[in-house]
Amino acid sequence: MEYMLKCRDNVFPCEVTIDDDNGRYMIKKADSSGEVFNSSAELVHWILDNWEIDDFYYQVQFEQMLREIQEGHIV
Repeated sequence: MEYMLKCRDNVFPCEVTIDDDNGRYMIKKADSSGEVFNSSAELVHWILDNWEIDDFYYQVQFEQMLREIQEGHIV
């Protein structure tokens, strides 16, 4: 799964990648830096600790992304 979220802090979107088949769990933040995780659960924890719904223009898209990545994963 890949998500692009239009953030309020930058013209470039934040990106979230969860690729269970290849073991890739990454985030590209508003400042273009990134984070790499060992599991989708770690990625979700980082999102919950560091991003707020108000950081994004399309809050429904943010909520939908969280719901989808939390399905099937114990957080």
